[in-house]
Amino acid sequence: MQLPKPHEHKNIVVEHEDKKLYRYPIRTDVVMKGDDFARIVKKAITPLLPLIKNKHVIVGVSEKAVSASQGRAHMITDLHPGKLANFLVKFVHKSKHGIGLGSPYTMQIALWDVGLPRILLATIVAAITKPLGIKGMFYRVAGRKARSIDGPADYVIPPYNKAAVLGAKDPDLVTERISEVNNGIGAFIMDSNDLGRNIIGSHNLNEEELKIARAAFKDNFWGSTKEQTPVGLIAWD
Repeated sequence: MQLPKPHEHKNIVVEHEDKKLYRYPIRTDVVMKGDDFARIVKKAITPLLPLIKNKHVIVGVSEKAVSASQGRAHMITDLHPGKLANFLVKFVHKSKHGIGLGSPYTMQIALWDVGLPRILLATIVAAITKPLGIKGMFYRVAGRKARSIDGPADYVIPPYNKAAVLGAKDPDLVTERISEVNNGIGAFIMDSNDLGRNIIGSHNLNEEELKIARAAFKDNFWGSTKEQTPVGLIAWD
């Protein structure tokens, strides 16, 4: 058994203060509704831990994969965005790095999960600030749930290339179970893309380890398209 290699244009090692962080993206089967994600993590990391047994180790998992296991992916063929969803997308800044809520499908599930009052408030703020050249206010006001929503895209692993996906539910409880199933290893859920990264849930990690987790993901080393590596081991001396 060998440790995983980095993805194209990424490095295994990055520097963080006085430490060298080793990042290993781990490929798994495509995660589906009803899968026991903690067991998926166990299967992914157990063969590798003996190879880095003399290092500190924590594990990060993809929020989208967790969401998929929770059944929070909605196929667009099952979604029928209403007039309000089609209207509100006009006020969302559309980034080349992802759809976000710039699709009627993702806006529709945001209305379900975030709620109409907060989405309307975010829309009003965006409508006021966008002409002033201030971008991103919609997501700041709409909050984490809205920021975590992903939309259908050709570069995403099937079947999720045709799905709108909500953020993970009860992230701290998910990481607690991952940790318990994997002998107490520190675990976190990372919402990351080429624009930024956010830890949305963690268990058995102190403040320094959370800083290390963020530093390890500064370049989105495990990718967020078709790499199919929703588990990442982070190790250091």
